[in-house]
Amino acid sequence: MFRRIENQYYLEEFNLPFEGKLRADNRWVKLAKMIPWDKIEARYANLFPSNRGQVAKPVRMALGALIIKEKCGFSDRETVEQITENPYLQYFIGLKEYQDRPPFDPSLMVHFRKRFGAEALQEINEEICRAAKETDKKNDDDKKPKPPTGGNKAVAEESNNPDKASSFEVYPANKGKLILDATCAPADIRYPTDLSLLNEAREKLDDMIDIVHKKLGKPGKRPRTYRRVARKHYLNIVRNKKPGKKALRKAIGKQLRYVRRNLGVIDRLLAIAGNEHGLSQKQQETLGTIRKVYQQQHHMYTRRTHKINDRIVSISQPHVRPIVRGKATAETEFGAKIAISIVDGYAHVETLSWDAFNEGKTLIESVERYRQRYGFYPEAVQADKIYRNRENLCYCEQHSIRLSGPRLGRPPADKSLQKEQRRLERQDACERNAIEGKFGEGKRRYGLARIMARLKETAESVICLQFLVMNLERRLRVILFIFLRYLFGHKPAFLRPSL
Repeated sequence: MFRRIENQYYLEEFNLPFEGKLRADNRWVKLAKMIPWDKIEARYANLFPSNRGQVAKPVRMALGALIIKEKCGFSDRETVEQITENPYLQYFIGLKEYQDRPPFDPSLMVHFRKRFGAEALQEINEEICRAAKETDKKNDDDKKPKPPTGGNKAVAEESNNPDKASSFEVYPANKGKLILDATCAPADIRYPTDLSLLNEAREKLDDMIDIVHKKLGKPGKRPRTYRRVARKHYLNIVRNKKPGKKALRKAIGKQLRYVRRNLGVIDRLLAIAGNEHGLSQKQQETLGTIRKVYQQQHHMYTRRTHKINDRIVSISQPHVRPIVRGKATAETEFGAKIAISIVDGYAHVETLSWDAFNEGKTLIESVERYRQRYGFYPEAVQADKIYRNRENLCYCEQHSIRLSGPRLGRPPADKSLQKEQRRLERQDACERNAIEGKFGEGKRRYGLARIMARLKETAESVICLQFLVMNLERRLRVILFIFLRYLFGHKPAFLRPSL
């Protein structure tokens, strides 16, 4: 059940048990003004169609707590502790007065992440970026000289004549620059190997056999699974720093046979126990994952290959897939692949998938989204070489969009044109560094380098939240240092769109 409450938006309404008031220039107070709480609440209320049950926490408390967690890098429990101790954080989540008790239990943070899915957070991010764009445009318009009164008579006559205005369609000129790139958000899993994955599956099956056997009242001796021998064979290879290929393949074959034996045992016990098997819902899901792991590993072992579709690399997080990146630090990463775009310094998540995809195929979709946001196509798309395929080049040429990189064919004979092309290539390469810096900011500051959420939907929420928080941080920097624009007469370097 959801009950709408009157949110406090005025700083003077927040009551403190001691003398004093909250500062209006505090970062949390300014962040609270940037977020469209009313628009988010309308979507949030649709998640609770019933009028029964316990009243849900307000949207400002739920989303505000998630933003605090991702912005500061706290754990769920530490987030609640910080909110309890800090009156500014309590104001940010919508409390009307300071309280010295936790506003909610830390376990509710998981439910908050489930309620704000990736799609909802992307819409919130769009609202924040749109509001920032409108504010910047308004500030720019205030500086421009106003046109003389009277206007253009031809334009006025054309607007008064709808038949004449609709006789032709006017396409707005291309404006702005769109920066595209993709990266991987690694999940918090152990580096997967076939041997360790099979050993983990065997150990989990042993635990399930113990549970079901105990639930049946221990009828006779426990089924033999050779757990000690299997553990010994596993350690013999693990303790060897450089095992040979034959030894490693032999060890994988042994673990496959142990897992097959345990699966047969658990199937016989489950047939006897029926519905009274004693396994929890999570253990039943784990059992299904282990069956898929065994099938995949057996297929690769018998065919002597290391590739298979939808390969499972983690039993606890079966949605994680290997993403081949070819980077110097890690050739293969395990997590979600995300393609983002940057416009005027604000990031948008264009594609988020747990399966590997070619980011070059997302250019057309990203450009069309750009047109939906702003009403016109970008002047230039700055991306790396993988985006320069035949389809994208034809699409950009059709819509008069300059795609970064060298032009196809022979260089022009005119030396001045060659010089201009090289200048544009260098400029695009320099401006495209903004998206690399955004990835670095997310991975070094906001935890994009290791996603700690374990569920698929909560991990997607965390990824989208981090880009939302980065956009809020940029907007906060613009507000805090906006006076530099008027002081120096131009935008400072760190506030320019290319950065």
